[in-house]
Amino acid sequence: MDEKKKMKKKKKQQQQSGCGVLVIYRRVFRRRSMAVSGDSSSVPSAMQRKEEQRVVHDRECNGKGIVNGTLVKPCSSSLIGFGSNGVMGNIVRRRRSKEVVCRALSVSLEPEKLKEMGNEEYRKGRFAEAVSLYDQAILIDSGKASYRSNKAAALIGLGRILEAVEECKEAVRIDPCYCRAHHRLANLYLRLGEFEKAIHHFKLSRSEESSNGISKARSLQSHLAKCIEVRKQREWQSLLKESCSVAAAGSDSAPQVFAMQAEALLKLNKHEEADSIISNAPKFNSAASIKFLGSAVNAYVHSIRALVDAAAGRFEDAVTAAEMAVQLDRKNQEIWVVLQRIRSIASARSKGNELFKAFKFGEACTSYGAGLDYDPYNAVLLCNRAACRSKLNQWEKAIEDCNAALLLRPKYHKARLRRAYCNAKLERLEESIEDYKFLINEIPEHKDIAKALFEAQEQLKMKQCKN
Repeated sequence: MDEKKKMKKKKKQQQQSGCGVLVIYRRVFRRRSMAVSGDSSSVPSAMQRKEEQRVVHDRECNGKGIVNGTLVKPCSSSLIGFGSNGVMGNIVRRRRSKEVVCRALSVSLEPEKLKEMGNEEYRKGRFAEAVSLYDQAILIDSGKASYRSNKAAALIGLGRILEAVEECKEAVRIDPCYCRAHHRLANLYLRLGEFEKAIHHFKLSRSEESSNGISKARSLQSHLAKCIEVRKQREWQSLLKESCSVAAAGSDSAPQVFAMQAEALLKLNKHEEADSIISNAPKFNSAASIKFLGSAVNAYVHSIRALVDAAAGRFEDAVTAAEMAVQLDRKNQEIWVVLQRIRSIASARSKGNELFKAFKFGEACTSYGAGLDYDPYNAVLLCNRAACRSKLNQWEKAIEDCNAALLLRPKYHKARLRRAYCNAKLERLEESIEDYKFLINEIPEHKDIAKALFEAQEQLKMKQCKN
């Protein structure tokens, strides 16, 4: 009985401590021994019990532990001795760096040691691990500015710009003379388009590079002022040029700069490029972005996102973004106009879809046309009206709508497919085949397109034979 109690206590201690090398349920050994002996009723011998005890090794195993009676590494999602599917097989090991971090966080270390380990992870490009180590150092000693500044550097590596700003601000609060933190904060403000703040912190950094930083910030500030000026004058080509210059010169994380680029591209009827720009724009937490950039800037960004979504046919998303913009800046009349316009377009499209499903193609065509009164350059509405016109055998008009849609969105496959179909109906087989071939290259898995291409090619051969 004493021996059993000791074994039970030892096993419990191992589970609580997260250590131990290998523990396998005794019944596993019992099954194996029974399988060998062929006697399912036999009782484990003293030698077998000794073998079971032997596999419980001393607790020294670099953070290895037990989960459900099976050996695991706490830092890894994989079971030792098990494959990814839970079956006995190849041992799966995670990166050693994660093991090091987990061991560091599971034992008591001096904050300076944790900082050094974080620096090492940072140098290797392991930013998430570095952040964990800096966090642990801050937890032990929250009064060290260098921990905050180093964490900010790791957050920048992860693209978490606004969080990095907060860490730098905390670093300079703790130590107002910490030049490196001021310099890092200045560069962050530069990237975010906050040029006055960037200049202020470049001055406080007192580094050799501060004068260059100040000159750069002032140059970018001038470009941004020019953006605002040409936007008011509705000079969209100039707005595109100036906003691209601001982004390329250092403000690569400023949402308002991306919004200006997207707006200019929309006005120039380059809808796919506008969609790409807004998709690649930095995405910040809404509350943090409002706190940092202010309601007016965020309202403008949301309003442009709404216009881009509407142009791409994402009408529900467009309405949501426009409503958010109005909530942020209720006094902005321009944003109210955007909301009303998008609601009207979305309503016309929804009504048109219902009529089309009810086979009322003439009424659906009228409804889509009403939407186009609010946005004459909406490729989705143009393509939908083309569908109605093709159902009414108005092939020429349908092709005109498809042509207009493809000028706005050259990769709009539905419009190109519809145009190919209409051209085939008009026996313009060369034009139809050209569109089908383009679509085959873009979406080769579409079997109906391959079939339509084959039929058009056969019709062309027959036509040429007759001639």
